[in-house]
Amino acid sequence: MTPEAGDHTGREAVAAVWRIESARIVGALARYTGDFALAEDLAQEALAEALVTWPREGVPRNPAGWLLTVGRRRAIDAFRRRSALDEKYAVLAHDLGEDGVGQGADVDVLWDPDQIDDDVLALMFMSCHPVLSREARVALTLRVVGGLTSDEIAKAFLVPTATVQARITRAKKTLGAARVPFEAPAAKERTERLGSVLSVVYLIFTEGSSASSGDDLIRFDLASEAQRLARVLTRLVPDEPEVFGLLALLELTAARFPARTGPDGEPVLLEHQDRSRWDRSAIARGRAALGRAAQVGRGLGAYGLQAAIAECHAIAVSVDATNWERVVVLYEALGRLAPSPVVDLNRAVAVSMAQGPSAALPIVDELAAAEALPNSHLLPSVRGELLTRLGRTDEARTELELAVRLCGNERERVVLERKLADLG
Repeated sequence: MTPEAGDHTGREAVAAVWRIESARIVGALARYTGDFALAEDLAQEALAEALVTWPREGVPRNPAGWLLTVGRRRAIDAFRRRSALDEKYAVLAHDLGEDGVGQGADVDVLWDPDQIDDDVLALMFMSCHPVLSREARVALTLRVVGGLTSDEIAKAFLVPTATVQARITRAKKTLGAARVPFEAPAAKERTERLGSVLSVVYLIFTEGSSASSGDDLIRFDLASEAQRLARVLTRLVPDEPEVFGLLALLELTAARFPARTGPDGEPVLLEHQDRSRWDRSAIARGRAALGRAAQVGRGLGAYGLQAAIAECHAIAVSVDATNWERVVVLYEALGRLAPSPVVDLNRAVAVSMAQGPSAALPIVDELAAAEALPNSHLLPSVRGELLTRLGRTDEARTELELAVRLCGNERERVVLERKLADLG
């Protein structure tokens, strides 16, 4: 093997191990040091060392253990700088061994299989802590739980890498200033705090499934990462129905991805999608998760209701065959449980399919009068569609022109412009 090939293989191995094990590594180091910010820095330093060492010396037999041991060694260096040979450093040094590399026993102590899930759960709760802004929660979760680099996060959200790095740095400082402990919250707090975790995963998936800006309609890397995080959560908190509700929603929504775009990446609307291309295995997984949500809970929550709506689409052979009356009822229930203009707008679409555009337009007009979703293209887009179906062409043209101006995604804008052109 040439040096160049070895270098490439080593870097690929580093990336693969980091992608799979980063959350466990950061979590274990956080438990070990008691300092979340330090643990994340230590893990990044271990990653940097692996990028240099593995291409040159080969991939170690226990790659994750190697990264963890290097992280521990760097922790000792940090403690040494803070206080020369204090009691904690002495204990750590004794465990690690004279050579500072470790012989494996120290890794086994730190990498307690009974503790791993608790570490990852604590990591997720800390990354999504309410003291952080929404942007900071998303960036920190993708970094420390998802294992994405700052460059990858920046590319996904179309912001400068420096912006992502600043968000992560501020997030860690905020957590430190608030003295947030590295631990999963007590049972009494878990339900409330879990909502923050689920909302972050949902935000990541939403941006992946319908990109708010840029040239691509779907960002598969973000959507896939959100699905992975949701699956991890179902294993960590198997008694929480909304965790399964969220997973069901993501699976059922992602099942339509193969048919949502055409050969050139242009959006394909629901009524024109080739349903034979929908991912049937994802639909089966989603329906199973939805069944589990109903089984462990006392009725579906907000994510479960959205998943039930997605299931109505998934099992219908066509748009006309969809049980739109049930979809309307589910949106009404969702609106009572989690009211929002987006829910009302989606309910209006369902009403238009079940009862006609004249029954749906008053709902949309009420949202417009209340200036709901002022900077979104969604409201004028739906209103323009309803007006078109009612034959009110001039009004429809005005709404669609507004939707085009507000739309930030290039692919969606093309669809709106096509609708506008079809008006003549």
